[in-house]
Amino acid sequence: MRVGVPKEIKVHEYRVGLTPASVAELTAAGHEVIVETKAGMGIDFSDKAYIDAGATIAPDADAVFAAADMIVKVKEPQAVEIARLRPHHLLFTYLHLAPDPDQAKGLMESGATCIAYETVTSRSGQLPLLKPMSEVAGRMSIQVAAHYLEKEQGGRGVLLGGVPGVAPAKIAILGGGVSGINAAQMATGLRADVTIYDISNDRLAELDMHFGSQIKTAYASKAAIADAVKQAEVVIGAVLIPGAAAPKLVTREMLKTMKRGSVLVDISIDQGGCFETSRATTHSDPVYEVDGVIHYCVANMPGAVARTSAFALNNATLPFVLKLANQGAEAAMLSDPHLAAGLNVSGGKIRHEAVAEALGLPYEPA
Repeated sequence: MRVGVPKEIKVHEYRVGLTPASVAELTAAGHEVIVETKAGMGIDFSDKAYIDAGATIAPDADAVFAAADMIVKVKEPQAVEIARLRPHHLLFTYLHLAPDPDQAKGLMESGATCIAYETVTSRSGQLPLLKPMSEVAGRMSIQVAAHYLEKEQGGRGVLLGGVPGVAPAKIAILGGGVSGINAAQMATGLRADVTIYDISNDRLAELDMHFGSQIKTAYASKAAIADAVKQAEVVIGAVLIPGAAAPKLVTREMLKTMKRGSVLVDISIDQGGCFETSRATTHSDPVYEVDGVIHYCVANMPGAVARTSAFALNNATLPFVLKLANQGAEAAMLSDPHLAAGLNVSGGKIRHEAVAEALGLPYEPA
């Protein structure tokens, strides 16, 4: 199969769909890889590194799309990239279609087969291709919160861990999944006062066993969340319903009760955000204020630590890329129902039920 790797063009996105090591695995398996020139420069991989791995360097994205059967990316295709897609293409990348009807419409019109990293499942029911970026985003969320709590950044002027005689910052983490647990690990390492909220009592019990006395856990009732945001200096939104839009857990009315200079970090923003006042931002303009509360809602948080993120993502995606290249999309998905769960669009139809429901479009299983 001919596998194409275009340079990412989303604002401040430096990751790359395939590293040279991944390219070497594909070429060793007999596949042809076409990489757009300078696609890896954001993480310090030259064109020569890709050539040495067996890739062909294309002068531009048009040449990559024209030559390739499968396109491997990181972020959702932008409008100009969607326009390059044809019915024979297999697109393998993050899509996050639930809050993005324009992208969904464009992909449907292209006729391409589009498999989303974020809805591929595992035997245990987890999301193995979302997990590495959720780990990165969870850990980053605490770094970000610590930075924007500083007075110079417009924050409350609070040190997360406090000092002897001065209490640490209170952090409320909404969601005890992969992002939430990684945020908690970083926050407890900085000696913050951490509470994780979740609607699964089983998950709360697991978290209690994992962290012991380092954190507190609480059931995520509306009343509990309302009380949490009133008391916390930092609220981390880390909820996820696979493929679907994130529920709005923190309302505008709740926001008005928060302390001035507090920080909200919405990791769920790729799926529409879990704060009513959330709107997607970029690394070039990452924050805004509503009612004196700082909102950080960058939709590609891991792009800020692009090298770490690209390696972590490739570790997870490469086995699936190889399977798709070796078997073709249809055979690969027929042989692997967990990969088939990643199918979001094909033949002009929405193929994922949660995505269809979020977009208000018909669901037609493949």
